[in-house]
Amino acid sequence: MYAALWRILPGPAWVRVIILLVLLAAALYGLFWYVFPWAGQFINPQESTVGG
Repeated sequence: MYAALWRILPGPAWVRVIILLVLLAAALYGLFWYVFPWAGQFINPQESTVGG
């Protein structure tokens, strides 16, 4: 999968690395600002401690 992604990106290697970093940053931004807060509504963590 990663090799296929690498082959379809345009430009020399350094341009591909920059494109991948921008895509990674966009994915993380979307997860932290939209997906995780939305999913947090449905997850009800219980108060728990380790040990006792």
